[in-house]
Amino acid sequence: MFRIHAVETSNRAAYAAALEEHFRLRHEIYVGERGWRALARPDGREVDAFDTENAVYLLGLDRAGSVLAGSRLVPSRCPHLMSEVFPQLAEGRVPRAADVWEWTRFFVVPALREAGRSSRAAGLLYCGLLEFCLSRGIRALTIVCEPYWQDRLAALGWAPRRLGPVLACEDGPIVGLMVAATRDALCTTRRAYGIAAPVLHRVGR
Repeated sequence: MFRIHAVETSNRAAYAAALEEHFRLRHEIYVGERGWRALARPDGREVDAFDTENAVYLLGLDRAGSVLAGSRLVPSRCPHLMSEVFPQLAEGRVPRAADVWEWTRFFVVPALREAGRSSRAAGLLYCGLLEFCLSRGIRALTIVCEPYWQDRLAALGWAPRRLGPVLACEDGPIVGLMVAATRDALCTTRRAYGIAAPVLHRVGR
């Protein structure tokens, strides 16, 4: 279906067009589809204070280079969504370490979603995320998300732990989670989606 490409400072220029498409898809999905009005921008690009040179984007790209899924990682030692905007989700004790990163802005394009279940496209992105974490020595991820994500990730073997209370926001309740990025989690996620081989694109492959 597609492979997961890790876009970071060292290769960002090569993915300039894909990154631009990804920002516009984020706006279509989060603002147009989900109605998160606070993220709306007149240029149709969903970009926030944490889309910096420190961010790593995991993009699901087809053979033509079109973006079908996306996600963002930010090192927890840098300013990130939980530390700067929602520290109360961790009761002021936001986990920050070299091997802990924040995971946000997960999406799959509407055409690849499956009614009533998490799609195979989502499974590919989950697996690519874990493969990237394992390759970089990232042991855990923090997440600002809706409460239902705790059960979803627990079912995949990610051992989610809630860091604090549920917070009522204009667009619905949110929580702060911390999940383990382990090889066991990768194996159970692959089994759940019938994914037999690595999905993270590597130069030269």
